[in-house]
Amino acid sequence: MTSYIPSITLPSQVFAQPAASILLPIALGTGIGFTIRPVDTQRTYLALKQPPYRPPPYVFGPAWTVLYGLMGYSAYRAWTTGMASFNPETRELTKQGATLYTIQLALNLLWMPLFFGLKRPIEATVDIVALTGVTGYLTYIWGQVDVVAGWALVPYMGWLSFATYLTVGVGYLNDWNLADKERERPPGKKSTTKYVDE
Repeated sequence: MTSYIPSITLPSQVFAQPAASILLPIALGTGIGFTIRPVDTQRTYLALKQPPYRPPPYVFGPAWTVLYGLMGYSAYRAWTTGMASFNPETRELTKQGATLYTIQLALNLLWMPLFFGLKRPIEATVDIVALTGVTGYLTYIWGQVDVVAGWALVPYMGWLSFATYLTVGVGYLNDWNLADKERERPPGKKSTTKYVDE
């Protein structure tokens, strides 16, 4: 069982305001995505050996935008419903969920820099397995507070399960080494990195 840990939990104002609650994960996820540079990310993704059923790169942006929005809505819904309750157990579950939510958001935002930025598939796999576990527990906790909040996280859980499959599959098929999928371009080219499949 988790405890509510205020020092590592997002401020309650984020959860209490629908716009802040929904837009924060969208903005953070978009920011991380653009920090890693989408063109480079897509090139790396396409250069790697992939397991069956991998989606095309253009699917990820819209999918994550929707999932981040649902995640934020779930947070808002659970917080406003749970903190309005007169039941102290419900209020405690709500606050525990807020800590879990913050932890899962941090783990979520860490995955892309690990996988695409640092090209560390083992660490990215550990991250996504932990993320899926924390999110599963969060879904259970917030589902007790508010059924809609719990169900709003179900698509995210499904996507995380699929993303775990992709992460492990790419790691395994590429011998857990993503860095050797690149080689230097000849001098005078715009970018100094060339991917194996270019």
